[in-house]
Formats: sequence, structure tokens, C-alpha cells
Amino acid sequence: MILGTLACLEVTNILLAQGPPELASGPAAESKEAPSALPDPEDIWKKVPVIQKMPPLGIPIIFPTDPGYYSILDMLQHNRRETRPKYPYPTFGLRPDSFYNADWKYLDNPKNEEHDWLDFLKRIRIHDDWMFSTGGEVRWRFMNEVNADLSNKNDNFNLFRTDLYADINYRDQFRFYIEFLDAESVHQNLPPSIFDYTQAELLNLFVEFKLGEIQGNPLQLRAGKQELVYGSQRLISALDWANVRRSFSGVKLFTQGEKWNFDMWWVQPVVPSQGSADSVDDGQNFSGLWFTYKPKKGTFLDFYALNLDNANRVARGNNGRLGTLNFTTLGNRLFGRENQWLYDIENMFQIGHYSDQTLVAGASTFSFGYSFDNLPTTPQFWITNDFATGTPYPQQGGQYSTFQPLFPFGHYYLGYIDIVNRKNINDINCQLISFPANWFLAGIQLHHFNLVCSRDALYADNGKPLRRDPSGRAGTDVGNELDLYVNFTLSRHQNLLIGYSKLFQGSFLDRTGSLQSPETTYVQYGYRW
Repeated sequence: MILGTLACLEVTNILLAQGPPELASGPAAESKEAPSALPDPEDIWKKVPVIQKMPPLGIPIIFPTDPGYYSILDMLQHNRRETRPKYPYPTFGLRPDSFYNADWKYLDNPKNEEHDWLDFLKRIRIHDDWMFSTGGEVRWRFMNEVNADLSNKNDNFNLFRTDLYADINYRDQFRFYIEFLDAESVHQNLPPSIFDYTQAELLNLFVEFKLGEIQGNPLQLRAGKQELVYGSQRLISALDWANVRRSFSGVKLFTQGEKWNFDMWWVQPVVPSQGSADSVDDGQNFSGLWFTYKPKKGTFLDFYALNLDNANRVARGNNGRLGTLNFTTLGNRLFGRENQWLYDIENMFQIGHYSDQTLVAGASTFSFGYSFDNLPTTPQFWITNDFATGTPYPQQGGQYSTFQPLFPFGHYYLGYIDIVNRKNINDINCQLISFPANWFLAGIQLHHFNLVCSRDALYADNGKPLRRDPSGRAGTDVGNELDLYVNFTLSRHQNLLIGYSKLFQGSFLDRTGSLQSPETTYVQYGYRW
């Protein structure tokens, strides 16, 4: 009902000839009153709210900026644009960043010509000192899965998600942000995961204070329930593909300058709950330091130190003994572009304990790409090697070597069927993206998966073992995955994502009981405002 109503409103908008909304006027220039000791609000709002500008994802999609139609609605209205329209939400089915990082400041520019019929919901001034914005998303996805999660069973179902937020700012001193999420799964035959549905819950609920300035840049303290999104998102992501996005509860201190960003935090994961309120996992403490250096436009160098302390007895050590885990991940990433060449290199090293074993593990990504900017459809090609260590003899001896990927965006990197995690895996993959039209994206990924250690497991996207041969005789060949998808930008608010994936299973899956190569077909419609 909501999806249909929004779509109808969008079509109705074609028939409306709306002029740009009037801009709120500032204080009278000729006032004879004594000047206020506080800064001019119009100057303050240019910096409010503070938006964290993160480096791009790995194997990023470079969207076109040439003249043309940027949505099907543009084409129907014969609205040919000279360049890509200003809009802070991605014109793609996945939204890897958080709504609280959407930057609507361009709406305050008197010379701005990019207006939309829902702009009145953003940056609403309440007197001189307060500002309010609201928005959200509704999303529907149909899933058809063959051999779902290697269960040798098929499933098809619908996922619905509604996401609403409100953002209130008092000058540049205080911010209150609240976001509700309701996720539903309909007609699912197999047991749903904890990220498939949850009743209406608070996804984000935080307050943010300006503590001061460092070299003219605000130092912000954020406390409460919040999403975390960092770097390539190979380790820390809001996990947008899931129907229930990932969030944490805790505190974060951050600041950013023209050449650098610095963040530090302590949080606890929020565990989605089906049929009751989501709860914070008091047994887990996740803390981190993250520094980003930006030597020039488009180049990012990340350094980070992340610690996860899990007091829950979830780790199986020597002889299967259950125990706690605590480990630190040290890493760095270099991302950049030189002319039409692109590169993304990330290395991660872990040390700590896993039950009664010493954890020493690592992972690395070497990714190189080329953007054919001068060719029709502007194709972009990437080739990547994703590697993560495994344990040669699980639950034996004093050392554990299987990499722990923390809170990743695995779906984006390791195949859209979601049966491969960044644990005990070597993935050689390539991606080709093209734009037959500015509103039409077509993509293909190819993956060749091998286990690193034959006696260790193949791990699912939730980190749990899917298949294991303790003898190692099943080998390491997991198989080859083909991912195909197209994305249609229907309007600046609407996207349609359609995809098909198939894993041509290798000898490891054959010998460990997988009766049929897994397949996934999906159709997803989303409306954001």
C-alpha cells in the first residue's frame, strides 16, 4: 500500500508545474539593535549537521556525469540534464551509508536550481536557532533461492522494510537524531535469519554535542544507538543488503579536516530480535581508532586499530573447548585513482585469544581497475584477490588462525548468494560495470572460490560454518559464482534492482553433501525521500 501510494505521488508530480520553494529569509540587514554575541545563524547552518565524508567502497561504481537523462522520469519529461543532479542518496538499490550522513546543505544556496517536490521536508528552520529534517525509505524485495544456504531446500519469499528518520539541530552545538525501522518477511519457508525481520525498532537514537574545535574543525561527541560505517566496509558496515540494518550502542568521538579524519569509539552490538525488542549484547565490547589521510582529491589512506572483546562463550578452542575471545585488528588501506587507473589495497592483521588458543590471523585485498571514460557506456573493469587465513588443524593445538571479519559488508564483496565469508577463503574475482544510459546500470561479477585450509570450514555470511570435511579429502574447490544485475533509476526517489546469481559448485561442495548448485533470483524496488 505504501509503495503504491508513493509511486502514484511520483507519477502525479509529472503533471505538477511547481516552482522552487521560497528560501527562508535571514535577519533584517538594517536592524538597529545591538549585534548579537552569537554568530550569524546563516553562517552556522553552512556547517550543520556535521557530515562524515568517508572513503568509497572497494570496487566502487563510478556513476556518469555526462549530459543526458538521469532517470526514466527525466526521459518521460524530456528533462535532459547537463550533468548529474545533486542528490545525497545513491541512485542505486543499495544504500551503504547512513541517512544521518546525507548532506542537504545545497538546498540553502540561493543559486541552487536542483529542486524537488519533497525538498520542503529538509532543513526546516524553527526560528533562528533550530533546524529540522525528515525522510526515509520503503523497500520491497522478492527472493527466489535454490539450495538456500546449502540446505538442499528451495525458498521464495518477500521482504518489506520501512525506514523513517527525524533530525533536529540546535545551531552547531547539539543534534538529536532518531530513526525507526520496521522489517517484515512474508511466506518464508525456511527459518529466517535474525536480519530478515524485526518489529518496529529504533535503528538510531543518539545525541551529538560539539565539544570544541581542532584547527577550526568541530570535535563531536555522539552517544546512543548508532550505525557505524568505515572505510571499505570490509570490517565495519551497516549491512544494507540485510532487511534489518546493523547498529550499535555506545559513544563515539570524531573530527575531520580537509586532509584528515580521526574517530574513536566504544560500542556494543545491537542484536535484532524477532517478536520482541532488540537488545544490546552486553557481553561484547567493540572499540576502535580510525585515522584517514587524504593527500589529494580521490586518494585515501586509512590506518585503524580495532578491538573486539566477547565475553560470551562462543569460541571453540583446543578439543572443542568453549570459551571467550578477545582480539585486536590492525590494518591499513590505500585507495586512489591515477588518470583512468584505479587501485584499492587493504591489509589486516589480527592477534589475541580464541578460547584457550592464541589467535594469529590476517587478510588482504589487492584490487586494480580501469575506467574506460571515453568509450560508449563508460565501462569499468576491476580484478581483485581477496584472501583470508584459515586454521590448518581446527580445534587442535595452541593456535587458531581463521580470520575474524568483525561486522562486514560481505554480500558486496564475496558473491551475492551469501554463502562465502571472509574466513578461510581465497577469492579471485572480476567485475565489469557499464551504463547503456545514465539511468541504466548493468553489472557482472565472476568469482573463483577456494578454501585456504582444507580441514577448516566454508563459512556463511553470518560467520558460522556451512560445510566442513575434518579429513581434508573434500579438497578446497568451492566453485565459481556468476552474479548478474541491472539497476534502473526510475526517478531520483525510485530504484529498481534485478539480479541473478549462480554458484557452479566445485568438488568441495559435491563431496560435503550439496546436491544442487545454489541459485538466487531477486527483484527489489525502493523509494527514498
